[in-house]
Amino acid sequence: MHTILIVDDEPNYQIVLSEFLRDEGFETLTADNGQQAMGLLKDNDVDLVLTDMQMPGMDGFALLQAVKEQHSALPVIMITAYGEVEKAVRAMQLGAFNYLTKPFNNDELLACVNKAVEHFALAQENKRLQLEISSRYRFDQLIGKNKAMQQLYSLIERVAPSQATVLITGESGTGKELVARSIHFNSSRSQAPFISVNCAALPEALLESEFFGHERGAFTGAIATRKGKFEAADTGTIFLDEIGEMPLALQVKLLRVIQEKSFERVGGNKTIHVDVRIVAATNKDLKEEVDQHAFREDLYYRLNVVQLSLPPLRERQDDIPILAEHFVRKYAAQGARPNLTLAPDTIRFLASLPWDGNVRELENTIERATILCPGAVIEPDDVQPMSGGISGHQEAAASVSLDQLPEEAKLTDVLNDIEEKMLKRALEKTNFVQTQAAKRLGITKSLLQYKMKKFQIKRLDE
Repeated sequence: MHTILIVDDEPNYQIVLSEFLRDEGFETLTADNGQQAMGLLKDNDVDLVLTDMQMPGMDGFALLQAVKEQHSALPVIMITAYGEVEKAVRAMQLGAFNYLTKPFNNDELLACVNKAVEHFALAQENKRLQLEISSRYRFDQLIGKNKAMQQLYSLIERVAPSQATVLITGESGTGKELVARSIHFNSSRSQAPFISVNCAALPEALLESEFFGHERGAFTGAIATRKGKFEAADTGTIFLDEIGEMPLALQVKLLRVIQEKSFERVGGNKTIHVDVRIVAATNKDLKEEVDQHAFREDLYYRLNVVQLSLPPLRERQDDIPILAEHFVRKYAAQGARPNLTLAPDTIRFLASLPWDGNVRELENTIERATILCPGAVIEPDDVQPMSGGISGHQEAAASVSLDQLPEEAKLTDVLNDIEEKMLKRALEKTNFVQTQAAKRLGITKSLLQYKMKKFQIKRLDE
Protein backbone atom coordinates (compact mmCIF):
# COMPACT_ATOMS: atom_id res chain seq x y z
CA MET A 1 0.00 0.00 0.00
CA HIS A 2 1.34 3.43 -0.96
CA THR A 3 1.79 6.13 1.68
CA ILE A 4 1.13 9.80 0.92
CA LEU A 5 2.33 12.66 3.13
CA ILE A 6 -0.15 15.57 3.08
CA VAL A 7 1.34 18.92 4.12
CA ASP A 8 -1.04 21.84 4.73
CA ASP A 9 -1.47 24.42 7.48
CA GLU A 10 -5.28 24.17 7.23
CA PRO A 11 -6.54 21.21 9.37
CA ASN A 12 -9.81 20.93 7.48
CA TYR A 13 -7.99 20.57 4.16
CA GLN A 14 -5.78 17.86 5.68
CA ILE A 15 -8.87 15.94 6.80
CA VAL A 16 -10.68 16.19 3.44
CA LEU A 17 -7.63 15.06 1.41
CA SER A 18 -6.70 12.35 3.88
CA GLU A 19 -10.17 10.79 4.01
CA PHE A 20 -10.54 10.82 0.22
CA LEU A 21 -7.14 9.18 -0.38
CA ARG A 22 -7.75 6.56 2.31
CA ASP A 23 -11.04 5.67 0.63
CA GLU A 24 -9.02 5.14 -2.58
CA GLY A 25 -6.71 2.66 -0.85
CA PHE A 26 -3.78 4.84 0.21
CA GLU A 27 -2.24 5.27 3.64
CA THR A 28 -1.80 8.90 4.66
CA LEU A 29 0.33 10.95 7.00
CA THR A 30 -0.35 14.64 7.74
CA ALA A 31 1.90 17.55 8.67
CA ASP A 32 1.02 21.18 9.49
CA ASN A 33 4.25 22.64 8.05
CA GLY A 34 7.48 21.88 6.23
CA GLN A 35 9.58 21.24 9.35
CA GLN A 36 7.10 18.66 10.65
CA ALA A 37 6.95 17.06 7.21
CA MET A 38 10.73 16.59 7.09
CA GLY A 39 10.62 14.92 10.49
CA LEU A 40 7.97 12.47 9.26
CA LEU A 41 10.03 11.69 6.16
CA LYS A 42 12.96 10.75 8.36
CA ASP A 43 10.93 8.13 10.26
CA ASN A 44 8.53 6.82 7.60
CA ASP A 45 8.60 5.27 4.13
CA VAL A 46 6.65 7.67 1.96
CA ASP A 47 5.76 7.32 -1.74
CA LEU A 48 4.49 10.83 -2.43
CA VAL A 49 4.47 14.31 -0.85
CA LEU A 50 1.33 16.36 -1.51
CA THR A 51 1.97 19.88 -0.26
CA ASP A 52 0.34 23.28 -0.30
CA MET A 53 2.52 26.02 -1.74
CA GLN A 54 1.60 28.81 0.69
CA MET A 55 2.46 27.96 4.31
CA PRO A 56 4.01 29.96 7.16
CA GLY A 57 7.67 29.27 7.95
CA MET A 58 8.97 26.67 5.48
CA ASP A 59 6.69 27.16 2.48
CA GLY A 60 6.11 24.73 -0.37
CA PHE A 61 9.19 25.88 -2.31
CA ALA A 62 11.51 25.41 0.65
CA LEU A 63 9.97 22.00 1.44
CA LEU A 64 10.38 20.92 -2.19
CA GLN A 65 14.07 21.83 -2.16
CA ALA A 66 14.63 20.07 1.19
CA VAL A 67 12.90 16.91 -0.07
CA LYS A 68 14.93 16.85 -3.28
CA GLU A 69 18.19 17.28 -1.35
CA GLN A 70 17.49 14.28 0.89
CA HIS A 71 15.12 12.13 -1.21
CA SER A 72 15.86 13.03 -4.82
CA ALA A 73 13.55 10.43 -6.40
CA LEU A 74 10.55 11.08 -4.13
CA PRO A 75 7.77 12.81 -6.13
CA VAL A 76 6.26 16.06 -4.85
CA ILE A 77 2.92 17.43 -6.07
CA MET A 78 2.36 21.12 -5.38
CA ILE A 79 -1.11 22.53 -4.62
CA THR A 80 -1.46 26.15 -5.72
CA ALA A 81 -4.15 28.80 -5.54
CA TYR A 82 -5.78 30.11 -8.68
CA GLY A 83 -3.56 32.68 -10.34
CA GLU A 84 -0.28 31.15 -9.07
CA VAL A 85 0.50 29.19 -12.22
CA GLU A 86 3.84 30.96 -12.68
CA LYS A 87 4.88 29.77 -9.22
CA ALA A 88 3.77 26.26 -10.12
CA VAL A 89 5.89 26.31 -13.28
CA ARG A 90 8.87 27.41 -11.20
CA ALA A 91 8.20 24.53 -8.81
CA MET A 92 8.27 22.10 -11.76
CA GLN A 93 11.63 23.55 -12.78
CA LEU A 94 12.89 22.88 -9.24
CA GLY A 95 11.88 19.23 -9.48
CA ALA A 96 8.17 19.00 -8.57
CA PHE A 97 6.46 16.03 -10.21
CA ASN A 98 3.30 18.00 -11.01
CA TYR A 99 0.96 20.66 -9.64
CA LEU A 100 -2.77 21.04 -8.99
CA THR A 101 -4.58 24.37 -9.07
CA LYS A 102 -7.40 24.99 -6.61
CA PRO A 103 -10.20 24.24 -6.96
CA PHE A 104 -9.64 20.74 -8.44
CA ASN A 105 -11.99 17.76 -8.54
CA ASN A 106 -11.37 14.34 -7.05
CA ASP A 107 -10.81 12.64 -10.41
CA GLU A 108 -8.11 15.15 -11.26
CA LEU A 109 -6.42 14.61 -7.90
CA LEU A 110 -6.61 10.83 -8.11
CA ALA A 111 -5.18 10.70 -11.64
CA CYS A 112 -2.26 12.92 -10.64
CA VAL A 113 -1.56 10.91 -7.46
CA ASN A 114 -1.72 7.53 -9.21
CA LYS A 115 0.68 8.66 -11.91
CA ALA A 116 3.15 9.97 -9.31
CA VAL A 117 3.18 6.84 -7.11
CA GLU A 118 3.47 4.55 -10.15
CA HIS A 119 6.42 6.61 -11.40
CA PHE A 120 8.09 6.38 -7.98
CA ALA A 121 7.46 2.61 -7.75
CA LEU A 122 9.11 2.09 -11.14
CA ALA A 123 12.06 4.27 -10.13
CA GLN A 124 12.49 2.28 -6.90
CA GLU A 125 12.29 -1.04 -8.73
CA ASN A 126 14.84 0.15 -11.28
CA LYS A 127 17.15 1.23 -8.45
CA ARG A 128 16.72 -2.15 -6.75
CA LEU A 129 17.50 -4.02 -9.95
CA GLN A 130 20.56 -1.84 -10.57
CA LEU A 131 21.85 -2.62 -7.08
CA GLU A 132 21.11 -6.31 -7.53
CA ILE A 133 22.90 -6.44 -10.87
CA SER A 134 25.85 -4.41 -9.58
CA SER A 135 26.23 -6.66 -6.52
CA ARG A 136 26.00 -9.75 -8.72
CA TYR A 137 29.00 -8.59 -10.73
CA ARG A 138 31.17 -7.25 -7.89
CA PHE A 139 34.70 -8.60 -7.89
CA ASP A 140 33.97 -10.64 -4.75
CA GLN A 141 31.35 -12.55 -6.77
CA LEU A 142 34.08 -13.97 -9.04
CA ILE A 143 34.63 -17.40 -7.54
CA GLY A 144 37.89 -19.30 -7.48
CA LYS A 145 41.02 -19.75 -5.37
CA ASN A 146 43.13 -21.17 -8.20
CA LYS A 147 46.34 -19.14 -8.54
CA ALA A 148 45.78 -18.42 -12.25
CA MET A 149 42.24 -17.24 -11.53
CA GLN A 150 43.37 -14.99 -8.68
CA GLN A 151 45.88 -13.36 -11.02
CA LEU A 152 43.13 -12.94 -13.59
CA TYR A 153 40.77 -11.33 -11.05
CA SER A 154 43.52 -8.91 -10.08
CA LEU A 155 43.99 -7.96 -13.74
CA ILE A 156 40.22 -7.49 -14.21
CA GLU A 157 40.14 -5.21 -11.16
CA ARG A 158 42.90 -3.05 -12.65
CA VAL A 159 41.47 -2.85 -16.17
CA ALA A 160 37.81 -2.25 -15.23
CA PRO A 161 38.15 1.45 -14.24
CA SER A 162 40.06 2.26 -17.44
CA GLN A 163 38.56 2.97 -20.85
CA ALA A 164 40.70 0.32 -22.57
CA THR A 165 39.26 -2.07 -25.14
CA VAL A 166 39.40 -5.63 -23.78
CA LEU A 167 39.64 -8.98 -25.57
CA ILE A 168 38.50 -11.99 -23.53
CA THR A 169 39.60 -15.42 -24.77
CA GLY A 170 38.68 -18.88 -23.58
CA GLU A 171 36.72 -22.01 -24.38
CA SER A 172 32.93 -22.00 -24.44
CA GLY A 173 31.47 -22.07 -20.94
CA THR A 174 34.45 -20.53 -19.14
CA GLY A 175 32.53 -17.38 -18.16
CA LYS A 176 33.56 -14.77 -20.72
CA GLU A 177 30.31 -12.79 -20.51
CA LEU A 178 30.46 -12.83 -16.69
CA VAL A 179 33.91 -11.22 -16.89
CA ALA A 180 32.66 -8.67 -19.44
CA ARG A 181 29.77 -7.68 -17.17
CA SER A 182 32.11 -7.44 -14.18
CA ILE A 183 34.30 -5.04 -16.14
CA HIS A 184 31.29 -2.89 -17.04
CA PHE A 185 29.64 -2.81 -13.61
CA ASN A 186 32.92 -1.92 -11.92
CA SER A 187 33.69 0.94 -14.30
CA SER A 188 32.63 4.58 -14.49
CA ARG A 189 30.07 3.45 -17.09
CA SER A 190 28.18 1.18 -14.66
CA GLN A 191 25.00 3.30 -14.72
CA ALA A 192 24.96 3.33 -18.54
CA PRO A 193 23.78 0.45 -20.78
CA PHE A 194 25.57 -2.89 -21.15
CA ILE A 195 24.63 -4.23 -24.59
CA SER A 196 25.53 -7.81 -25.53
CA VAL A 197 25.67 -8.99 -29.15
CA ASN A 198 26.47 -12.53 -30.25
CA CYS A 199 28.20 -12.18 -33.61
CA ALA A 200 27.61 -15.86 -34.42
CA ALA A 201 23.87 -15.84 -33.70
CA LEU A 202 22.74 -13.51 -36.49
CA PRO A 203 22.73 -13.99 -40.28
CA GLU A 204 25.50 -12.06 -42.01
CA ALA A 205 22.95 -9.99 -43.96
CA LEU A 206 21.44 -8.64 -40.72
CA LEU A 207 24.62 -7.98 -38.76
CA GLU A 208 25.34 -4.50 -40.14
CA SER A 209 21.80 -3.33 -39.43
CA GLU A 210 21.96 -4.92 -35.97
CA PHE A 211 25.16 -3.07 -35.16
CA PHE A 212 24.55 0.29 -36.76
CA GLY A 213 20.78 0.49 -37.30
CA HIS A 214 19.02 1.46 -40.50
CA GLU A 215 16.96 4.23 -42.04
CA ARG A 216 13.39 3.76 -43.21
CA GLY A 217 13.36 2.24 -46.69
CA ALA A 218 17.00 1.15 -46.55
CA PHE A 219 15.98 -2.35 -47.65
CA THR A 220 12.85 -4.46 -48.08
CA GLY A 221 11.09 -4.64 -44.74
CA ALA A 222 12.73 -1.51 -43.29
CA ILE A 223 9.41 0.20 -42.59
CA ALA A 224 10.82 2.51 -39.90
CA THR A 225 14.11 4.01 -38.78
CA ARG A 226 15.79 1.77 -36.21
CA LYS A 227 18.73 2.40 -33.91
CA GLY A 228 21.46 -0.21 -33.75
CA LYS A 229 23.33 -1.74 -30.83
CA PHE A 230 26.10 0.87 -30.88
CA GLU A 231 23.61 3.70 -30.46
CA ALA A 232 21.86 1.76 -27.69
CA ALA A 233 25.20 1.35 -25.91
CA ASP A 234 26.14 5.04 -26.10
CA THR A 235 28.07 6.11 -22.94
CA GLY A 236 28.10 2.46 -21.88
CA THR A 237 29.71 -0.82 -22.92
CA ILE A 238 29.07 -3.08 -25.91
CA PHE A 239 30.04 -6.74 -25.55
CA LEU A 240 30.84 -8.42 -28.87
CA ASP A 241 30.68 -12.13 -28.16
CA GLU A 242 32.16 -14.62 -30.66
CA ILE A 243 33.98 -11.75 -32.42
CA GLY A 244 35.92 -14.32 -34.44
CA GLU A 245 32.73 -15.10 -36.39
CA MET A 246 32.35 -11.53 -37.68
CA PRO A 247 32.49 -11.30 -41.51
CA LEU A 248 35.49 -9.47 -42.97
CA ALA A 249 33.31 -6.77 -44.59
CA LEU A 250 31.83 -5.84 -41.22
CA GLN A 251 35.27 -5.95 -39.55
CA VAL A 252 36.25 -2.92 -41.66
CA LYS A 253 33.28 -0.92 -40.37
CA LEU A 254 33.92 -1.98 -36.78
CA LEU A 255 37.51 -0.78 -37.14
CA ARG A 256 36.22 2.66 -38.13
CA VAL A 257 33.93 2.82 -35.08
CA ILE A 258 36.87 2.01 -32.81
CA GLN A 259 39.09 4.60 -34.47
CA GLU A 260 36.65 7.45 -35.11
CA LYS A 261 33.75 6.69 -32.69
CA SER A 262 31.31 7.28 -35.54
CA PHE A 263 29.29 5.48 -38.23
CA GLU A 264 26.25 5.84 -40.51
CA ARG A 265 23.09 3.82 -40.32
CA VAL A 266 22.39 1.45 -43.20
CA GLY A 267 20.78 3.53 -45.94
CA GLY A 268 21.67 6.82 -44.22
CA ASN A 269 24.28 9.53 -44.74
CA LYS A 270 24.16 11.25 -41.37
CA THR A 271 27.27 10.57 -39.27
CA ILE A 272 26.40 9.40 -35.76
CA HIS A 273 28.94 9.83 -32.98
CA VAL A 274 29.00 7.49 -29.98
CA ASP A 275 31.04 7.07 -26.81
CA VAL A 276 31.19 3.30 -26.36
CA ARG A 277 33.66 1.00 -24.65
CA ILE A 278 34.20 -2.26 -26.52
CA VAL A 279 34.73 -5.60 -24.81
CA ALA A 280 35.07 -8.54 -27.22
CA ALA A 281 35.26 -12.27 -26.62
CA THR A 282 36.18 -15.33 -28.65
CA ASN A 283 36.87 -19.04 -28.25
CA LYS A 284 39.11 -18.93 -31.31
CA ASP A 285 42.81 -18.19 -31.60
CA LEU A 286 42.50 -14.80 -33.34
CA LYS A 287 46.22 -14.63 -34.07
CA GLU A 288 45.88 -17.87 -36.00
CA GLU A 289 42.78 -16.47 -37.73
CA VAL A 290 44.87 -13.43 -38.75
CA ASP A 291 47.59 -15.72 -40.17
CA GLN A 292 44.91 -17.53 -42.20
CA HIS A 293 43.50 -14.18 -43.43
CA ALA A 294 40.16 -14.91 -41.74
CA PHE A 295 40.47 -11.93 -39.38
CA ARG A 296 41.89 -8.47 -40.03
CA GLU A 297 45.26 -7.87 -38.42
CA ASP A 298 44.61 -4.17 -37.78
CA LEU A 299 41.31 -4.96 -36.03
CA TYR A 300 42.98 -7.69 -33.97
CA TYR A 301 45.51 -5.23 -32.57
CA ARG A 302 42.80 -2.61 -31.94
CA LEU A 303 40.78 -5.12 -29.92
CA ASN A 304 43.73 -6.72 -28.16
CA VAL A 305 44.72 -3.71 -26.03
CA VAL A 306 44.23 -5.82 -22.90
CA GLN A 307 43.76 -9.58 -23.25
CA LEU A 308 42.16 -11.67 -20.53
CA SER A 309 42.56 -15.43 -21.03
CA LEU A 310 40.17 -17.67 -19.10
CA PRO A 311 41.54 -21.16 -18.36
CA PRO A 312 39.29 -24.19 -18.92
CA LEU A 313 37.85 -25.82 -15.82
CA ARG A 314 40.09 -28.89 -16.25
CA GLU A 315 43.09 -26.61 -15.59
CA ARG A 316 41.60 -25.26 -12.35
CA GLN A 317 40.25 -28.44 -10.78
CA ASP A 318 40.93 -27.07 -7.29
CA ASP A 319 38.06 -24.64 -7.93
CA ILE A 320 35.50 -27.36 -8.73
CA PRO A 321 34.47 -27.98 -5.07
CA ILE A 322 34.07 -24.22 -4.44
CA LEU A 323 32.05 -23.71 -7.62
CA ALA A 324 29.91 -26.79 -6.96
CA GLU A 325 29.06 -25.64 -3.42
CA HIS A 326 28.22 -22.17 -4.75
CA PHE A 327 25.84 -23.57 -7.37
CA VAL A 328 24.19 -25.88 -4.82
CA ARG A 329 23.46 -22.90 -2.55
CA LYS A 330 22.16 -20.89 -5.52
CA TYR A 331 19.77 -23.51 -6.94
CA ALA A 332 18.78 -25.04 -3.60
CA ALA A 333 17.60 -21.58 -2.52
CA GLN A 334 15.64 -21.17 -5.76
CA GLY A 335 14.01 -24.56 -5.23
CA ALA A 336 13.18 -23.89 -1.56
CA ARG A 337 15.61 -26.62 -0.42
CA PRO A 338 18.07 -24.57 1.68
CA ASN A 339 19.45 -27.60 3.56
CA LEU A 340 20.60 -29.44 0.44
CA THR A 341 24.31 -30.37 0.54
CA LEU A 342 26.91 -32.29 -1.46
CA ALA A 343 28.23 -35.59 -0.17
CA PRO A 344 32.07 -35.77 0.08
CA ASP A 345 32.06 -38.61 -2.49
CA THR A 346 30.09 -36.39 -4.86
CA ILE A 347 32.65 -33.60 -4.60
CA ARG A 348 35.46 -36.06 -5.33
CA PHE A 349 33.44 -37.46 -8.25
CA LEU A 350 32.82 -33.99 -9.69
CA ALA A 351 36.52 -33.13 -9.39
CA SER A 352 37.42 -36.22 -11.42
CA LEU A 353 35.34 -35.34 -14.49
CA PRO A 354 36.77 -33.64 -17.62
CA TRP A 355 34.07 -30.91 -17.90
CA ASP A 356 34.27 -30.33 -21.65
CA GLY A 357 31.56 -27.66 -21.22
CA ASN A 358 33.53 -25.96 -18.43
CA VAL A 359 31.80 -23.90 -15.72
CA ARG A 360 28.54 -23.73 -17.68
CA GLU A 361 28.34 -27.54 -17.79
CA LEU A 362 29.14 -27.79 -14.08
CA GLU A 363 26.43 -25.26 -13.24
CA ASN A 364 23.85 -27.07 -15.38
CA THR A 365 24.82 -30.38 -13.79
CA ILE A 366 24.38 -29.02 -10.28
CA GLU A 367 21.09 -27.33 -11.15
CA ARG A 368 19.78 -30.65 -12.51
CA ALA A 369 20.99 -32.50 -9.38
CA THR A 370 19.23 -30.06 -7.02
CA ILE A 371 15.98 -30.78 -8.88
CA LEU A 372 16.31 -34.58 -9.14
CA CYS A 373 17.99 -35.39 -5.81
CA PRO A 374 15.38 -37.21 -3.65
CA GLY A 375 17.10 -36.60 -0.31
CA ALA A 376 18.85 -33.83 1.57
CA VAL A 377 22.32 -34.89 0.35
CA ILE A 378 23.38 -34.99 -3.30
CA GLU A 379 25.06 -38.37 -3.84
CA PRO A 380 27.25 -39.27 -6.84
CA ASP A 381 24.36 -41.16 -8.46
CA ASP A 382 22.30 -37.92 -8.41
CA VAL A 383 24.85 -36.18 -10.63
CA GLN A 384 24.39 -36.56 -14.38
CA PRO A 385 27.04 -34.54 -16.23
CA MET A 386 26.82 -34.21 -19.99
CA SER A 387 30.45 -35.31 -20.41
CA GLY A 388 32.73 -37.87 -18.79
CA GLY A 389 31.31 -41.37 -18.32
CA ILE A 390 27.77 -40.64 -19.50
CA SER A 391 28.74 -40.83 -23.17
CA GLY A 392 30.02 -44.37 -22.56
CA HIS A 393 26.61 -45.31 -21.20
CA GLN A 394 24.89 -43.89 -24.21
CA GLU A 395 27.11 -45.65 -26.75
CA ALA A 396 26.77 -48.99 -24.97
CA ALA A 397 23.02 -48.63 -24.54
CA ALA A 398 22.64 -47.79 -28.22
CA SER A 399 24.18 -51.14 -29.20
CA VAL A 400 21.66 -53.10 -27.15
CA SER A 401 18.60 -54.26 -29.04
CA LEU A 402 15.39 -53.20 -27.36
CA ASP A 403 13.94 -56.62 -28.24
CA GLN A 404 16.46 -58.19 -25.85
CA LEU A 405 15.19 -56.14 -22.89
CA PRO A 406 12.09 -56.97 -20.89
CA GLU A 407 9.37 -54.33 -21.24
CA GLU A 408 9.42 -53.64 -17.50
CA ALA A 409 13.19 -52.94 -17.50
CA LYS A 410 14.20 -49.70 -15.77
CA LEU A 411 16.62 -47.37 -17.56
CA THR A 412 18.87 -46.96 -14.51
CA ASP A 413 19.15 -50.72 -14.04
CA VAL A 414 20.03 -51.27 -17.70
CA LEU A 415 22.67 -48.53 -17.74
CA ASN A 416 24.20 -49.71 -14.48
CA ASP A 417 24.39 -53.29 -15.80
CA ILE A 418 26.07 -52.16 -19.03
CA GLU A 419 28.44 -49.85 -17.14
CA GLU A 420 29.49 -52.61 -14.73
CA LYS A 421 30.15 -55.05 -17.59
CA MET A 422 32.21 -52.47 -19.51
CA LEU A 423 34.29 -51.73 -16.42
CA LYS A 424 34.98 -55.41 -15.77
CA ARG A 425 35.87 -56.03 -19.42
CA ALA A 426 38.29 -53.08 -19.57
CA LEU A 427 39.97 -54.12 -16.31
CA GLU A 428 40.32 -57.74 -17.42
CA LYS A 429 41.72 -56.69 -20.82
CA THR A 430 44.37 -54.55 -19.08
CA ASN A 431 45.10 -57.02 -16.29
CA PHE A 432 43.58 -54.53 -13.80
CA VAL A 433 46.08 -51.78 -14.65
CA GLN A 434 43.78 -48.90 -13.74
CA THR A 435 45.52 -46.22 -15.81
CA GLN A 436 45.19 -48.32 -18.98
CA ALA A 437 41.62 -49.35 -18.18
CA ALA A 438 40.58 -45.73 -17.65
CA LYS A 439 42.19 -44.73 -20.95
CA ARG A 440 40.40 -47.57 -22.73
CA LEU A 441 37.07 -46.38 -21.29
CA GLY A 442 37.75 -42.70 -22.00
CA ILE A 443 37.47 -41.63 -18.36
CA THR A 444 39.86 -40.47 -15.67
CA LYS A 445 41.56 -42.83 -13.26
CA SER A 446 39.77 -41.15 -10.34
CA LEU A 447 36.40 -41.75 -12.00
CA LEU A 448 37.34 -45.37 -12.67
CA GLN A 449 38.23 -45.86 -9.00
CA TYR A 450 34.95 -44.33 -7.91
CA LYS A 451 32.98 -46.66 -10.20
CA MET A 452 34.97 -49.72 -9.05
CA LYS A 453 33.99 -48.84 -5.50
CA LYS A 454 30.37 -48.26 -6.57
CA PHE A 455 30.09 -51.73 -8.17
CA GLN A 456 32.47 -53.39 -5.66
CA ILE A 457 34.79 -54.58 -8.46
CA LYS A 458 38.00 -56.19 -7.20
CA ARG A 459 40.66 -58.52 -8.52
CA LEU A 460 39.92 -62.11 -7.66
CA ASP A 461 43.26 -62.41 -5.82
CA GLU A 462 42.53 -59.41 -3.56
